[in-house]
Amino acid sequence: MTTNELQRRRVLQLLGGAGLLALASCASKGGSSAGSDSTPTTGASSTSLSPSGTIPEETAGPFPGDGSNGANALAQAGVVRTDIRSSFGPATGTADGVRTTIKFTLTDAAGAPMKDAAVYVWHCDRDGRYSMYSDGATDQNYLRGVQPADADGAVAFTSIYPACYSGRWPHIRFEVYPSVTDATASRNVLATSQIALPEDVCDSVYATAGYEQSRTNLSQVSLATDMVFSDGADLETPTVTGSVAQGYVVTLPVRLA
Repeated sequence: MTTNELQRRRVLQLLGGAGLLALASCASKGGSSAGSDSTPTTGASSTSLSPSGTIPEETAGPFPGDGSNGANALAQAGVVRTDIRSSFGPATGTADGVRTTIKFTLTDAAGAPMKDAAVYVWHCDRDGRYSMYSDGATDQNYLRGVQPADADGAVAFTSIYPACYSGRWPHIRFEVYPSVTDATASRNVLATSQIALPEDVCDSVYATAGYEQSRTNLSQVSLATDMVFSDGADLETPTVTGSVAQGYVVTLPVRLA
């Protein structure tokens, strides 16, 4: 990666955090929401910034829930789980939406599976709200969870398809840690990145009840104008299978440096 590319990535990350903070107040008012990114199932955007094939580093945004910006879901008992649709602990809410399985395959720089490494995943709900932060969802912690990788480096979560909020391409955020112990202690993060969700799948999901605002928001953004993916989303573009009726499976290989 060149010096100019690194500088551009850092500027985009700073703008991304600032832009999303401005959107937070909109999420609970039935208008623009916070947290979604999307990208074609088979296609990809422009030149990748990671010629080595390692996952690009992205901003965690203003709603990480990892203790770096106030709220910390990682310190709460119950965060290590597979199904992240419902809140845990004293919270009792459940996020509605099209069922989606999120799968990662973690490998090191040599391509070897990263057994016991952990993924923390989070994204917005169907209304574009982030639990623990957005108005109407501050008392919830749904759509957040941690899981360790198995012997093949595989990690899977059961979730819902996130919304598209104003100004961002639909996305899922995640962090990779050396272990569950590191993840729940919010230390030694190995990578922070995002999944860019495919436009054709977004079109199908956003045609269903409850995603009306996402349909409007998606028509006003593109990968080329997105503050995170405009410099390339090749390595953040997942394979997606399934349907609205059966649910979707989003699969992303994640290679770490």
